[in-house]
Amino acid sequence: MSLHVRRRTTWRERLRHQWSAILWLALVWVLLWGSFTWGNVLAGLLLGVLVVVLLPLPQLPFHGHVRPLRVLALLVRFGADLFVASFQVAWQAIRPGRQPRGAVVGVRLRNPSDIYLTVTAELSSLVPGSLVVEVHRLTGMLYLHVLDLEAYGGVDKVRADVLALEARVLRALASDAELEAAGLATRGGGAA
Repeated sequence: MSLHVRRRTTWRERLRHQWSAILWLALVWVLLWGSFTWGNVLAGLLLGVLVVVLLPLPQLPFHGHVRPLRVLALLVRFGADLFVASFQVAWQAIRPGRQPRGAVVGVRLRNPSDIYLTVTAELSSLVPGSLVVEVHRLTGMLYLHVLDLEAYGGVDKVRADVLALEARVLRALASDAELEAAGLATRGGGAA
């Protein structure tokens, strides 16, 4: 149950606000069929309209500011983390001897907004060796299962890494006001 009040939208509003989703669905439809024909394009557009109208997703408010260089830095760092963690997990799988001791670690994020919480949780789960097992939207708490807490560096290291990831997400996507509220703004008013 959500404590957020959601306003019912009409099908016209959904079409007006989600035209990009309709185009993406049409593109996927054409790619799945493997040939670019007018029939495939029209069928894809019709399917996109039906999906948007009959299976609506709630609109999430986004008041942020997309910073392309920060997004690039976020993606590069995520790729590096993914690469390193893949080798670490592979080594744990083939290494004889000690059994890894997993743990669930709770981390309170700075900004509990649905968008930033979701992006941070997804990026955390995609890196091998950690998995988000629970999220509390109202409190901004993220609970991660870590494969080997000792090899990771302990509870404080897990929390520091998740908060650093959230900081990169916020610097890439949040507004200046959201950055300031999270304690991540520079004195000049821009993103740190």
